[in-house]
Amino acid sequence: MPDAELEELRRRRLQQLQEMQAPDLGAAQAYSQQEAEMQRRESERAEVLRRILTPEARERLGRIRLAKPEVANSVEQQLISLASTGRLQRQVDDTTLRALLERVSPERREIKITRR
Repeated sequence: MPDAELEELRRRRLQQLQEMQAPDLGAAQAYSQQEAEMQRRESERAEVLRRILTPEARERLGRIRLAKPEVANSVEQQLISLASTGRLQRQVDDTTLRALLERVSPERREIKITRR
């Protein structure tokens, strides 16, 4: 009789442990799906930018991304929205991108040093 009770306790404990691990597997799977969705969105974004930017402009935007990622994201978002609304008639070249960057980038402060 004590062996049957012991087996029953073991079985219940094993079931509890399995139930505790089941949500962890679900969370891992959900995280994996979110990551796949983020990668899909990023690849779509890169494809749109590849279509609307000339190679020189893409290169400049890549260099800007290294120095100022928030400015690059802002410019990319503006370009994608312009393209999606049909306001871009041709590819954005380097000079057009520079003009857009000048409007988006924060104002530079000029520092003057006066000696007395």
